[in-house]
Amino acid sequence: MNTNRKNAIWAGIFYIIATVAPILTFPFIGFLGGGVAGEPIPDYLVNVSLNESQVIIGMLIEWIYVLAVVGIIATLLPILKKHNEALALGFSGLRFIEAVCAIVGSISLLTLLTLSQELAIAGAPGDSNFQTVGTAVLAIRDWAFMIGSGLVWSLSALIFNYILYQSKLIPRWLSIWGLVGAALSFATYLPQFFSINLTEFLFLPIAVQEMVFAVWLIVRGFNPSAIASLSAKTELNEIK
Repeated sequence: MNTNRKNAIWAGIFYIIATVAPILTFPFIGFLGGGVAGEPIPDYLVNVSLNESQVIIGMLIEWIYVLAVVGIIATLLPILKKHNEALALGFSGLRFIEAVCAIVGSISLLTLLTLSQELAIAGAPGDSNFQTVGTAVLAIRDWAFMIGSGLVWSLSALIFNYILYQSKLIPRWLSIWGLVGAALSFATYLPQFFSINLTEFLFLPIAVQEMVFAVWLIVRGFNPSAIASLSAKTELNEIK
C-alpha cells in the first residue's frame, strides 16, 4: 500500500473522528446550554463542579477532536499541495485556526470548572460576581466555537472542495456537494454574528457529505490517475 493510499485511509478516519467527537460531548457537557444563539441552562455554573468527571471527560473528547483535525492536516497537505500549494496551505492554515479555537474552548471549559469550584467553596450560588464571570467565560467558549468550527471551518471546506473539484481527486459530484454544503454552512454561521438565526438544517448537507467523503477515502481512496497527474506536474515543476 503506497503512501497516498495510506494517507487517504487515515484522512477518512480522522474526518469521522472529527465529526463524531463533538457529538459525543453532548451527554457530558450539554448542561452548559445552547451556545451563542441560546441561553445557558439555569444553574449551569453550580452544575459544573457537581459534574466534574463529566466536564473532564467532555474536555478530553474535545482534545481528541483537536488531534483529529491535526491529523487531517498532516495526511492531506502532502497530497493537496502538489495540485495547488497556495490553496493547500490556506486550507491547512484555516484548519489549524479551527484547532486553536477548539483548544481555547476546552481551556474555557476548565476555567468554568475552577470558577464553579470556587463558587461552591464560597457557598454563594446566587453571587452575581461569579455569575458575571461565568457568563463571560461561557461566551468566550461559545464564540471560539462559532469562529473556529463555524466560519473558519466553512471557509476551509470551501477551499478544500474547490481543490478536489479542480484536481479530480474524488468524483466531481462529491466535491460539488461539498462546495454547496460548505456555502450553506457559512450562510448559517455568519448571520449569527448579527443576531440572525437561520435554520440549523442548512448544516446537514455538508455534515452528510463529509461522512460520505470519509467513507469514500477509506474504501476507494483518491483517484489514481489524478494522483499520477499531480505527481508528474510536481516533477515537471522541480525540473524547471
